[in-house]
Amino acid sequence: MKSKDNLQATASRDQIPDSELILNPDGSIFHLRLQPSQLADTVLLVGDPGRVKSVSRHFSKIECEVSNREFITHTGIYKGTRISVLSTGIGTDNIDIVVNELDALVNIDLKNRVPFEKHRSLNLIRLGTSGSLQADIDTDSFLVSSHGLGMDGLLNYYGNLDKINENKVSEAFIRHTGWNKQLAFPYIVKASDHLLELLGKGHKTGITATAPGFYGPQGRVLRIPLAVPGLNESFTSFEHEGLRITNFEMETSALYGLSKHLGHEACTMCAIIANRLAGKYSKDYKVTVDQMIELVLSRLTMGC
Repeated sequence: MKSKDNLQATASRDQIPDSELILNPDGSIFHLRLQPSQLADTVLLVGDPGRVKSVSRHFSKIECEVSNREFITHTGIYKGTRISVLSTGIGTDNIDIVVNELDALVNIDLKNRVPFEKHRSLNLIRLGTSGSLQADIDTDSFLVSSHGLGMDGLLNYYGNLDKINENKVSEAFIRHTGWNKQLAFPYIVKASDHLLELLGKGHKTGITATAPGFYGPQGRVLRIPLAVPGLNESFTSFEHEGLRITNFEMETSALYGLSKHLGHEACTMCAIIANRLAGKYSKDYKVTVDQMIELVLSRLTMGC
C-alpha cells in the first residue's frame, strides 16, 4: 500500500503546473479568456475578429460575448443548436494557442489541473478566405480542404507526427517539388471524414497548402527575391492518387494536425477570393464570405 506522502506526490506529478496551463484570476483560460461553460461543442473559427459578428448576427440568441486581444468569442443559438464563433487572427501560431486552449476547456479539470478521464470532442470548422492554385477553381467559389499541407513547421514540435501524417502523400510531394531541406518538413493531415462529407457536398475539395507567411512563403515578390522560385508552379502540377493542391492559406494544417492529435473533428471551408494563376481578385469577396457563412450554418443544422 502506498503511503499518504506517496499518494500526494503522485497527485502532484499528475497535475499540470501553473507555468504550463496558465489561467486568469477568474479561472478562465489565459488567451481566450473563456470559461468551460461558455463554449459550445461546435466552434466556427474565423481569422478576422470583425467576422465574428457576421456569424453571430444569424443567432436567435447570444449567450455570451468574450474579447481578449484578437480572440473574440460569441456563443449563442442558431435554429436550436448551440454554436460558438471565435476569431483566431492570422497564422498557425495563433491556431496553436486556440486549439490547445479550446481542448483544455473541455478536457482538463481547470480547478484541479488534471485531464478528465472522459474525453469530449469538439467540431472545429474554419471559415476562411483563400487564393486558388488551380485554373478551374474560380474566384467567389467555395472550396473544402480535404487535407492540410503544413509548410509552417508547427506540428514538427509535437511528438508522434508519423501517426497523423499522410506519409505517402508527403513523400510524393517532397519528390515532386524537390523540397528544399532548409525549409520545414511538409506534413499533410486529413480533415474529419464526417465534416468533409457534410460540408464538401457540391463543392470542390483538395489539399490546402498552409503557408507561414503571406508574401514570400506564398510566392509573392515585392522587394525580396524568393529562395525557391517556381514553388507555386510545382504546387499546381502536383498530383497523387487523385489528390491535388488546390489553394493557399495560413491556418488549416495546424488546425487539422492539432485536432487529430487531441481527438477533435476539424474541417475548413474557404471562400476563394483570388486566383493566383489568372491574377484575378474578387470584386466583392465580403458577399461571398456571407454566403459561405449562411451555407455552413444551414448544413450544421440540417434536420433540426
